[in-house]
Amino acid sequence: MHKITIKETSNPLIIKFELEEFIVKNQSFEFKNIDETKNSPLAQQLFYLPFVKTVYISGNFIAIERFSIVEWKDVQEEVAEQIENFISSGGVIIKIEENSTKKIPVSIYAENTPNPAVLKFVSNKLLTKTMVECKNIDDTVASPLAKELFKFPFVKEIFIDENYISITKFEIANWDDVTLEVRTFIKEFIENGNIVVDESLIVKTENHKKQQEDYFDKLDVTSQQIINILEEYIKPAVQSDGGNIMFDSFDPEEKRVKVILQGACSGCPSSTFTLKNGIENMLKDMLKDPEIKVEAINA
Repeated sequence: MHKITIKETSNPLIIKFELEEFIVKNQSFEFKNIDETKNSPLAQQLFYLPFVKTVYISGNFIAIERFSIVEWKDVQEEVAEQIENFISSGGVIIKIEENSTKKIPVSIYAENTPNPAVLKFVSNKLLTKTMVECKNIDDTVASPLAKELFKFPFVKEIFIDENYISITKFEIANWDDVTLEVRTFIKEFIENGNIVVDESLIVKTENHKKQQEDYFDKLDVTSQQIINILEEYIKPAVQSDGGNIMFDSFDPEEKRVKVILQGACSGCPSSTFTLKNGIENMLKDMLKDPEIKVEAINA
């Protein structure tokens, strides 16, 4: 007998039925009606239940979204038993179609950040040399992956840099409920050879580099020193937390440094503490100026 564990999710309409072993690896399936279930005899059988609205199969679980004609507490045990009996009798959960396309092996793991709303998904391969920040789906012209991720209803913002993707969620979901699904989706997307970031659509790298150099050369000496400190000492630590920091401006009269926070750092509850007790203190010390003040224009 295959033991099924029933788990609630942050959505009261959706229940997860978890198995002790993986059903499918590196793939996720969503069935919205019985006509879509040709590759899943189990999903097809579940749709004969009148309250089943959507069936999700991913990793080690089957998640079912119900119509409101019933409450899960009244039917969930019967559904779990039906799934157990189906599997025990040799029923096929998913028919995996042979794919002639050679997959690109990639490892993706999820990592917590100081911002509880943001999770960092780290790859063992370089994803982009040019960072991408997407506040909404309209910003995803250069990132097919970001565009697909925004189809998850809980995704609020996406930040992609080097070998990681930081995702900010809305409060409607808990990371415990969706991390496996997102990690599996990203892994499959990359392994199937899809483009994560099309850097040619952002900016030509050489032109961008030249523009940055021209901008840097026109700045005052203190601003240049601040940029160098941010790049060498602060940015690596911020990136390890799934974020990024950019220099915006320096007012020599007010001794005020303005920075832009991105990714996990944007909207992080601890970002103000980090600015005041970390970055500000470091700049005061390294610039030998105790009057330096740091603020984020988007904190």
